[in-house]
Amino acid sequence: MHAYRSHSCAALTSANVGDTVRLSGWVHRVRDHGGVLFIDLRDHYGVTQVLCDPDSPVFAEVEKVRSEWCIRIDGNVKARDASLINPKLPTGEVEVYVRDIEVLGHAAELPLMVFGDQEYPEETRLTYRYLDLRREKMQENMKLRSDVVSSIRKRMWDREFREYQTPIITASSPEGARDFLVPSRLHPGKFYALPQAPQQFKQLLMVSGFDKYFQIAPCFRDEDPRADRSPTDFYQLDLEMSFVTQQDVFDTIAPVLAGVFEEFGGGKNVDAPESWEQISYRDAALWYGSDKPDLRNPIKMQVVSDHFRDSGFAIFAKLLTQEGTEIRAIPAPGGGSRKFCDRMNAYAQKEGLPGMGYIFWRDQGEGMEAAGPLAKNIGPERTEAIRQQLGLGVGDAAFFLGGKPKAFEAIAGRARNVIGEELKLIDEDRFAFAWIVDFPIYEADEETGKIDFEHNPFSMPQGGMEALQGDPLNVLGYQYDLACNGYELVSGAIRNHRPEIMFKAFEIAGYDEAEVRKRFGGMVNAFQYGAPPHGGCAAGIDRIVMLLAGEQNIREVILFPMNQRAEDLMMDAPSEPTSDQLMELGLRVIPQD
Repeated sequence: MHAYRSHSCAALTSANVGDTVRLSGWVHRVRDHGGVLFIDLRDHYGVTQVLCDPDSPVFAEVEKVRSEWCIRIDGNVKARDASLINPKLPTGEVEVYVRDIEVLGHAAELPLMVFGDQEYPEETRLTYRYLDLRREKMQENMKLRSDVVSSIRKRMWDREFREYQTPIITASSPEGARDFLVPSRLHPGKFYALPQAPQQFKQLLMVSGFDKYFQIAPCFRDEDPRADRSPTDFYQLDLEMSFVTQQDVFDTIAPVLAGVFEEFGGGKNVDAPESWEQISYRDAALWYGSDKPDLRNPIKMQVVSDHFRDSGFAIFAKLLTQEGTEIRAIPAPGGGSRKFCDRMNAYAQKEGLPGMGYIFWRDQGEGMEAAGPLAKNIGPERTEAIRQQLGLGVGDAAFFLGGKPKAFEAIAGRARNVIGEELKLIDEDRFAFAWIVDFPIYEADEETGKIDFEHNPFSMPQGGMEALQGDPLNVLGYQYDLACNGYELVSGAIRNHRPEIMFKAFEIAGYDEAEVRKRFGGMVNAFQYGAPPHGGCAAGIDRIVMLLAGEQNIREVILFPMNQRAEDLMMDAPSEPTSDQLMELGLRVIPQD
């Protein structure tokens, strides 16, 4: 017999009754039923119930075991009584009578329990992550992650992509976040960087003639943490293709992701790729207050400025005399009560706004009536016009925000989400996808008027060189994101592969040719030697798994994540280097005041 096990803890069935078996695993829990000891023995694959009574030759040793001890047992498989069968376990028809036991690893007093669903502080969970990962939910999440990555790889190979590995130590290249720098021992005073993404390398692969590339790529960014973002490193499905249009990229990646969500989505409805909307960046901001809208929520915001212009509501009327301002409405079907409206007004105040104006419609017995402070100020004719524009009726409400859109869009988007959640308008049984397209390449600083890049500077401008001759603020790029249930899953672009167009694009933002060559010399030089049109995207593995697992925090689907302060509490990182290490690298740490 094998030194440690003849079967896993998920393998035994009624067909094994009468067999002598050997199992190894962890003591999930111990129960004493009148002198008979029952142990749930757990390994990576499942749980088997083993029992020991005073007639067993090792009863005294079994009495000593405690939770999370690692043990090996030999025993005989017996059928459970019909009334004691556990249909929730694959091994629920049998139990193993212990004849021999060996303790493979004792466990000290546990800082967190593996059995059960107790909640523990994140600090405890991350310090003892190896124990946290023993918990059933975490085991399932990590198995899901592995299975998702395997499925993605197979689907990409099936679409005639090949996987290539790009460098981990490279040159610093601004990608929109801070680099992690690595000092060079052989070149004192110089630094490598960990790649924020394989962006330049995958474009160089297209110049090298590889046509279809993908990689499950590690990326490193020194960012502030969020619930849906790791502060240090993450993995993405990175892909690039030559001789493609924007639609070609959509047609390639959409079936891959839809297939993964269908395979691992637990039966939730997955929008068919051909039905995924393509929404312009500006429309997404207007309708949803976000460039990653949750389309499970049917609420769509609208501009209602004309109804308040020169109206009796002085705040909005005066606001609209200022250039660049507008009033937007958030419809709230089913929200037509003063109690709900007051609650949402308080929410807006908590978010830092003076409040949200509102109107709600109620049945007074003699017909519909518009109620609320706004309705009284603007009168029945304007109120009725608003109701008709928004398609609302009795029992509904609308909320209003005004000013320069960029100042309130994000709050309006969050309010839309809260309204949808509170009124139970969100289809929880759906994965809803949408492409966000037509991103503006440039933006102007409100105070100085200086033009700079608003989004990816390497996107091909729509219209090419000709588009760069007009107003920069009207220039759109072939850049796109894929949103799902309120998260950005994919970001990509058709690349600007023409050096003359790239130099002009950067010139508009204040970077001369010498600066571009200095920052991106490797890629710019390569583009001089017959670069093909190319484009691609990257999909966040961590976020995909987070959605599929139904988790709200990305750390629940990462094996060994950092905490909110970008610290590894288990390995004590970051740590101070030794004096010898600093001397060898020619570095000195300057104390912070």
